[in-house]
Amino acid sequence: MKNIKNTKIEKAIITLSENDSKMLTLIKKFGVIQLQPRRRYFEAIIRIIIGQQLSLKAADSIAKKVFNYYADKPTAEKIAVTEDKTLRSLGLSNSKVKYVKDFSFKYINKEIKPGAFFRMTNDEIIAELTKVKGIGIWSAHMFLIFYLARYDVLPYSDLGIRKAIMLVYGLKNLPDEDTVKKIAEKKRWRPYESVAALYLWKSLE
Repeated sequence: MKNIKNTKIEKAIITLSENDSKMLTLIKKFGVIQLQPRRRYFEAIIRIIIGQQLSLKAADSIAKKVFNYYADKPTAEKIAVTEDKTLRSLGLSNSKVKYVKDFSFKYINKEIKPGAFFRMTNDEIIAELTKVKGIGIWSAHMFLIFYLARYDVLPYSDLGIRKAIMLVYGLKNLPDEDTVKKIAEKKRWRPYESVAALYLWKSLE
């Protein structure tokens, strides 16, 4: 614990360690895991859409092609005027072409204003993001955790989280979403569910 500089992370780690012996084991094994906010929200959401239902390797490969096509500076205006067949040639499925286009148009029309997210609650942000075709609760959770660095997000629908919980807590079957929520409540992860999730994902490596 001596190397912890982020007070919020320190509180999260202490809380999780005191309330959950399994989480304490993971924390001792992997050490301090930082949760840092990132900028460039438009690009972040494009990456999240690309990564849906793909392995990290496949998602990274397609995202690299897309970003290279726009010289690492994709914008809503550029994507909106790009032909669908061009986006498909970069590796996007037909549905994801529709999703990135829908998000781009909503961004241009200011139906969604990511720049205002820092003032909004998690639920308000989820409501905003899910206005976009193809963005569901999983994508919204990933954005809240990895880009806004919100500490109190439980990605209960994530397959990796469900698998990690099954292995770490010795369950016979893959837990459903309600079971994930019950375990989080029983183990008193709140308000540091995101940090618990980071350790669970780490346990799968």
